[in-house]
Amino acid sequence: MSAPEETSTTATLRLLPWTTPEGKPCYLSTDGGEKSKLSLLADDIEAAQLESGEQVLAGARSVLADPKAGERAVRFALTRTAESLEDVLRVAVSRGGRLAGSEQ
Repeated sequence: MSAPEETSTTATLRLLPWTTPEGKPCYLSTDGGEKSKLSLLADDIEAAQLESGEQVLAGARSVLADPKAGERAVRFALTRTAESLEDVLRVAVSRGGRLAGSEQ
């Protein structure tokens, strides 16, 4: 009788594109195998966040190019830009973590 083969299952934590109500990060434990429904939902939300970021950037550039844009318009554009930047940075950190995990 042969010895049982060792299997190495290395679960990784994926940073999800949303936070708890308290603003804390959410993670999904994955094993690198088939994608779960939650993982696919996170993929869809990341794609929507990136698309929204492109739209917000275009809007902010438009406001900044308008010399008649008032303080209210500039503040709104900057607020939305900061929100989108936060989302895009979270996506980058999440994807960077998954890339680093796949190199092991």
